Amino acid sequence: MGLITYLDSVKQRDPAPRSRWEILTYPGVLALGLHRVAHLLFRGRFFFAARLVNHFSRFLTAIDIHPGARIGRNFFIDHGFVVIGETAEIGDEVTIYQCVTLGGTDPAGGTGGKRHPTILDGAIVGSGAQVLGPITVGAKARIGANAVVTRDVPEGATMVGIPAKPVVMAAEDYVKPFLPYGTPCAQKFDPETQKLELLRCEIDTLKARLDELTREDTHRKAG
Repeated sequence: MGLITYLDSVKQRDPAPRSRWEILTYPGVLALGLHRVAHLLFRGRFFFAARLVNHFSRFLTAIDIHPGARIGRNFFIDHGFVVIGETAEIGDEVTIYQCVTLGGTDPAGGTGGKRHPTILDGAIVGSGAQVLGPITVGAKARIGANAVVTRDVPEGATMVGIPAKPVVMAAEDYVKPFLPYGTPCAQKFDPETQKLELLRCEIDTLKARLDELTREDTHRKAG
């Protein structure tokens, strides 16, 4: 019954399959099943065996889920080339599209060694999005395609851009129980603004690196 419920939850989010049998061939479904095995081994401290299962799954599906990642019910990866880090936590009914990374940052900036995101129930992460660091994506939030998220996302928010920022959605789109790909196709964004945001992000990164080098130099001279 649990497997049937899961397959039906996938069917509700993907109009393509014509049967449950077809869903069983999906790389995301296979990757999740193998991750359940790898995670059990990881929790039992059979780390090498867990990694073997992880590498076998990645070879078959082009999806890399670290055995330590914690994943809730009815998680669906639509297509492949997804990377999910060790300390990532994913709630129930979460949907992720292709080429998404739930990546880590410097563990010194996290709490208790956590380096990867927490994705709460019902969230949708669009294709190509990068969600980085020990941040929280709120329940039913929607991350647009190719967005780069480095800060907490409020519950129900729709985030787009580099770095990602919230956008206002039409009411008829917002109230839909599931919105494929995270954002409505009619949503329009200014490409010039996106370029400026990308440059701003790069400048902020360079400034942070310069500050880090300055602190190291000061510490070295003081020593």
